[in-house]
Amino acid sequence: MRFVFGKFGLGGLLILGLTVGAVHAFQQPFRQYPGIEYEEFALPADAGQPAEWTFARLMYPQSRRARGFRGGDWRHGNSMWTQDYPRADRHFVSAVRRLTRLDVRSVEQPVNLDDGDDVYNWPWLYAVQTGSWDLTDAQAAKLRDFILRGGFFMCDDFWGPQGWAVFQASIQRVFPDRTIVEIDNNDPIFHTAYDLTDRYQVPGARYRYTGETSKCDGCPPEWKAIYDDQGRIVTAIVFDSDLGDSWEWADDPTYAERFSALGIRIGVNYILYAMTH
Repeated sequence: MRFVFGKFGLGGLLILGLTVGAVHAFQQPFRQYPGIEYEEFALPADAGQPAEWTFARLMYPQSRRARGFRGGDWRHGNSMWTQDYPRADRHFVSAVRRLTRLDVRSVEQPVNLDDGDDVYNWPWLYAVQTGSWDLTDAQAAKLRDFILRGGFFMCDDFWGPQGWAVFQASIQRVFPDRTIVEIDNNDPIFHTAYDLTDRYQVPGARYRYTGETSKCDGCPPEWKAIYDDQGRIVTAIVFDSDLGDSWEWADDPTYAERFSALGIRIGVNYILYAMTH
């Protein structure tokens, strides 16, 4: 069985709830990998409790052209796809639970595009450090199919011309026929739960001791997207900002609250937009 997405309007949420039990039988189980920042991280007490919505994190092979390239087998963790993982994921889903009425699982789901049809079980997919990824042709085709079936893809925390060049090398194989554009302030994605016309650069953790919000010179924040033929955002691109760190360090008083507040609100808006448009 392959789970085929529709566009999740309000009626779609009901359909999702009705199908979730059947889909569980075909999902990869929860799994946790060693991260480049965390070897061990305590599981929430309700980690085994299923829910209607899960934060899915994309696993991917790394580009040797990327800054910070790490060797080893990306399929076993300890690779750039694990940046901020799993602390950012669990802080963020905790916030989504508080700020929305979504039934949200307390733990994330790492998703490998090579695992058969598993990606189709997770309608919202997040990737970090996509200035380091290097999708195979098969993975690019699978990601394209996932998105065209109604899946929503968000990528975050890559910086500067080098990061953009590495990102483009893979995303152009996912969507060779579509253009990346700036998201207009009036787009509904910035107004689903919060009005976010006043956005600013969300810094990485180094801000805590440098006071600098950017990781490179002349790198203002950019909020970009790929749209489908109906004018719906299907890929949201956070360039020259680090929402993952804003989630990861949301409980740290040395990381300014206004950055975590914006990062969480953007994430919540993107989720609700994906489910209602």
